[in-house]
Amino acid sequence: MRQSGRVARHVLPILLGLAVLSGCGSEGTLSQAALDQARAQGVAPDLIYVVDLPGYELAEQSVGGVGGEGFGAFYVSPEGGQVELRTDRGTFSDALCADTPVKDAEPAAAVRCERDEVGWYRVAGDHHEYTVVSGDHYIRLNGRVGEADRAALKAAVAGARHVTGEGSGTPLPSRTPVERGDLPTNGDSAPDNDAGAGG
Repeated sequence: MRQSGRVARHVLPILLGLAVLSGCGSEGTLSQAALDQARAQGVAPDLIYVVDLPGYELAEQSVGGVGGEGFGAFYVSPEGGQVELRTDRGTFSDALCADTPVKDAEPAAAVRCERDEVGWYRVAGDHHEYTVVSGDHYIRLNGRVGEADRAALKAAVAGARHVTGEGSGTPLPSRTPVERGDLPTNGDSAPDNDAGAGG
């Protein structure tokens, strides 16, 4: 499921609620089915990560693509809290920190930035997030202030783990042409529509 668009915003809370009630997903893991789902949506294998966030569980129904090849997933708590994990190609810097909006924050809310040994902690309105850079991509955890606190976000994003696994990882098998009895073996291969005797 792509995490964008009006429909996704309305459906996601329902899916997340079902995940909590049914116990789907588990903290810090990703099933083979979810991994295959992400790859089928075009997510680059090296951008698939999981985190450990105490009190929160991965909602596997939320796993999907973000942008061209990025990865996204939600972690939810029994109380209804939501923390979003996103990874994508790109970098981050002190110069970009204050000018990059904090996801889901009020558009007019000013962004406050703090750099530490892990990455950038940013707050705007009622949302906060941690962003870290790893090679040619960034990893970001975003949630509502007052749910997962700063220390929890920091520890989780610092310990983010790349998911490894076989997955299906292979294209769908090519289809074998259906054998048709009305195609001649010579000529231009046009169907033979001759009605024959008595036709």
